Amino acid sequence: MRFLLADEQREFGRSLDALLTAADTPAVLRAWAAGDHGPGRALWGRLADAGVFALAVPEAYGGVGPLPVEAAVACVELGRHAVPGPVAETLAAGVLLAGAGGPVAEEWLPGIASGAVVVSLTLEGYGPYAPDADAADAVFTVTGDELRLAPGPGEPSASADPARRLFRPEPGGAPVAKGPAIRAAARAAGDTAAFATAALALGCGEELLRATVAYVKQRTQFGVPVGSFQAVKHRLADTLLGLEFARPLLYGAAVELASEVSRPGAGTGSGSAEGPPGAGAAVAAAKVTAGEAGYAAARTALQLHGAIGYTEELDLAWWLRRARPLRDAWGTPSVCRARVLAG
Repeated sequence: MRFLLADEQREFGRSLDALLTAADTPAVLRAWAAGDHGPGRALWGRLADAGVFALAVPEAYGGVGPLPVEAAVACVELGRHAVPGPVAETLAAGVLLAGAGGPVAEEWLPGIASGAVVVSLTLEGYGPYAPDADAADAVFTVTGDELRLAPGPGEPSASADPARRLFRPEPGGAPVAKGPAIRAAARAAGDTAAFATAALALGCGEELLRATVAYVKQRTQFGVPVGSFQAVKHRLADTLLGLEFARPLLYGAAVELASEVSRPGAGTGSGSAEGPPGAGAAVAAAKVTAGEAGYAAARTALQLHGAIGYTEELDLAWWLRRARPLRDAWGTPSVCRARVLAG
């Protein structure tokens, strides 16, 4: 299959790139890591105005989705600019609540689509931590066939990325929805979170490669740019190949997800606990490939920048710290490979 983005989809990506370039995301990241969420929430609102979070919300609740291909385009750009906040989790919450249906969907989905609401979540089987729960308006948890609204973000845990803090949500909270449809909705939400994280990782890797290529062109040794050395060229070429091989898997998973959500009854809260096999294997393949490629780009960037790559003052440090957490979030490489084999 030959997959090409439509002109409108490419223009959507270019418009987000322009918006985020003007937003000075390194300054937003530094504020977010320091606990000041104001600049990040303001940027979140501008992204919502561009339609980013409406992509995961059905039209019945004020969104335009689900549109997985457009969501991939958006998340790649958000990853390239290292936008802070629970992006993947909010998109996944849109899918989760749409599958749950009922009052909880009517209460929260319009706010997600408009950007007024930031959501984090945990799902059974994906670990106990909710990223950026302290900045979220709601933290949802799913256990079995029960969907709960956590009473608080809980205590923070150590995180390799200071602008992506991890929290174990406070236990308890009354169930806001329950039943067999919750299991199917949680499975779809997990696929969406993994898929969005794969796109974020790909974008992160692309920016790391871009910054590294620019740096080796200007850094000199023995009177010539280090980028002219054969070993450096080979390392950059291997990094580029890894990212380029991940891209078709990401958009292939988007096509699989689009096919799944277009089936009758999808996104209406009428799913079953069993359901069809789904797009899980395609998403897992995209996740492991994009995650490993992004992390390899971080290793390349750190090596070729030398000691300057360790400095807090260098904006690149925010991308370096983000690559590995994105690789491991919502499915570690080993878990994703197991899903591919099982699928």
